[in-house]
Amino acid sequence: MPYPPPRTPSGPRRRSLLASAAGAALLVGCSAGPDSGGGAAPSAAERARARAARDSAALLEHYDAVLAAHPALTQRLRPLRAQVAAHAKAFGGTGAAKSPSSTASPTSAAASSAASTAASAADSTAVSTAASTASAPAVPADEKGALADLAAAERALADRRTTALLEVPGELARLMASVAAAGAAHAFVLTGEAK
Repeated sequence: MPYPPPRTPSGPRRRSLLASAAGAALLVGCSAGPDSGGGAAPSAAERARARAARDSAALLEHYDAVLAAHPALTQRLRPLRAQVAAHAKAFGGTGAAKSPSSTASPTSAAASSAASTAASAADSTAVSTAASTASAPAVPADEKGALADLAAAERALADRRTTALLEVPGELARLMASVAAAGAAHAFVLTGEAK
């Protein structure tokens, strides 16, 4: 006697419904963070990100103070300063330059030297004006001392960020590691220029 063909259920099975319900509950549970409430305090990661943004902004002010005191260093420090401004922005700070022209990319090799000289003079004037309006850190009178001081600030901040990596979650830790490595590279470049 032949067996009748197996009966195919017409709707979803109980197991698939249970799995879907469990998955939905898991997604809802994961998406609701501790700061999703109205007046909850900021998380440790948010505080670390805000501190990193403030540290980058303070370092940016240090660059501005050095540039105001030593305008001849503008061409050398402009790329490093632009990266520090980008770091501040990456951490959620404004990353806004006090002088928009000082964060512009360096002129290309094909540009005329007259335009480059004019841009440098404009950068120096704008940086000097911006730095004089803010509370600027003390800068050594000689260029080598100023570069060494800036390198020490970069190195100290890179060390603090490397230590903070243990306290922050994945994506923020990767960002901090990247910025700390850039800071260490800046310190190396600045130390080489100070010699």
